[in-house]
Amino acid sequence: MKAYLEKVSLPFEIVASLDDGAKSRELHGLLEDIVGLTDKITLKTDGTDARKPSFSLNRPGADISLRFAGIPMGHEFTSLVLALLQVGGHPSKTAADVIEQIKGIEGEFNFETYYSLSCQNCPDVVQALNLMAVLNPNIRHVAIDGALFQDEVEQRQIMS
Repeated sequence: MKAYLEKVSLPFEIVASLDDGAKSRELHGLLEDIVGLTDKITLKTDGTDARKPSFSLNRPGADISLRFAGIPMGHEFTSLVLALLQVGGHPSKTAADVIEQIKGIEGEFNFETYYSLSCQNCPDVVQALNLMAVLNPNIRHVAIDGALFQDEVEQRQIMS
């Protein structure tokens, strides 16, 4: 992870929304580990998001709306690493014409994706929407751990 974070060129902050639960403590530990690996990322724990635990990645001067609700481990750990790199200014390997198409999308879009830590397909969707949220200020994305927010999964009748 340290080698990846050396590619971060623009400073940014992680803003965590936590409660007193075990999962919040686990997430806080993960975020502390991440910020301990680079001086380009700072951690704030004063987030006010309704979903706890969760965190957003915010770069000063950039309008990026990217949030993880839950602890992105398992197959989603790669999604977290890529999000850290992209918010931190490391260029995506996505084709230049696709990047320009994403930047040119007009309208307001709010995406919420529910993932399972064991899902092998979920990271593709999460990573694509995260990149879109980094490149286009009109696109917002929240990647939600379905196991941690089971009440939302049941209420929305999400099957897979």
